Amino acid sequence: MLYIKSFIFNPFQENTYLVYDEDGNCAIFDPGMSNVAEEKTLLAFIEDNKLKPIALYNTHCHIDHVLGNRMIYDTYNLFPQLHEGEIPVLVDVEHRAPMFGIRYDLSPIPETFLQEGEAIEIGKHRLQVLLVPGHSPAHLCFYQADQKFLIGGDVLFRNSIGRTDLPGGNHQQLLDNIKEKIYSLPDETVVYPGHGPETTVGFEKTTNPYIKG
Repeated sequence: MLYIKSFIFNPFQENTYLVYDEDGNCAIFDPGMSNVAEEKTLLAFIEDNKLKPIALYNTHCHIDHVLGNRMIYDTYNLFPQLHEGEIPVLVDVEHRAPMFGIRYDLSPIPETFLQEGEAIEIGKHRLQVLLVPGHSPAHLCFYQADQKFLIGGDVLFRNSIGRTDLPGGNHQQLLDNIKEKIYSLPDETVVYPGHGPETTVGFEKTTNPYIKG
C-alpha cells in the first residue's frame, strides 16, 4: 500500500507530495519549499512518521516545483530525477528567481535521467513514467496502476489545464497528450496535480471545459 501526503508551499501555492509505503520508504515529488518554515514542516512529517527518503522526482522544472531540490539533496543526498529535456528549464530557474523575489538555492543537476516507459520503485510498488509535454518541454507524470493514481504535475487540474505560455509550452501538444495519455487511464484514476485539489480522470473527461474525453 502506498500513502500520499500533500503540502502546499511557496507563493505559487504548489503541491509537494510525499509518497511512501508500509515500510516507510518515501519518494519526494516536486519539493516546493521556499523558506525555513516550509522546510521544517516537510522535515517534521518525515521524522515524525519515521520515513526513509529514497528518491527525489521532479515532474518538470518550473521554479515553483524545484525550490526545495537543494535542501533535499543536502539533507538526504538525493539527486533530482527528471527527463533530460527539462534541463534548460532547470538552469533557467536561477535567472527567474530574482524576478519573483524568491530565495533559490541552486538545484543539483541529475546524474541520470528518466525516460518514458520506464518504472520507478517505492519499495515493492512501481509507478510508470509517462512523458506528457505541452506545459513544459519534457513534463513527466507518474502512474500507479494498482491503486490507480497519478502524480500529475501541471498537466491536468480540476476543470483546468496547465498554462502553455511559458518557454517550451505548446497548447495543442498539451491537449493532445492529455487526451492520448491521461484520458486513456481508467476513469477512477485519482489525479494529484501540481496546484489545487485532486480530481479523477473520469470527472475531467466529462466536465473539463478545455478538453473533454
